[in-house]
Amino acid sequence: MQTVAVILTALVTIEHIYILWMEMFAWETAGKKTFANALPAELFKPTKGLAANQGLYNGFLVAGLLWSFLIENPEWSFNIRIFFLGCVAIAGIFGGLTASKKIFFVQALPAVSAILFVILAK
Repeated sequence: MQTVAVILTALVTIEHIYILWMEMFAWETAGKKTFANALPAELFKPTKGLAANQGLYNGFLVAGLLWSFLIENPEWSFNIRIFFLGCVAIAGIFGGLTASKKIFFVQALPAVSAILFVILAK
């Protein structure tokens, strides 16, 4: 269980590293490909600053998840990991309800799965 929990948490972290990169540094290229059906092409340039801000928030999620791997105290590591995975799950659920159902499956479901295995591994 512990191995699965670590792998799932790492995958959620890697996904958010990608989201950070796309929103902060590649909004007009990779972002345009990713959100082609959701946003007209002419809106990517004027929304670059907004996307970068969102990317920064994803960076905070990455920082928290990475931090959870570095904490030696098992109880604190567990608490921090659950908190940041919970933030990802809530953001994914909100995005799934308000922006695109796909966000639930791409963002919330992996985080919820990781939470489940982190809890089972405790």
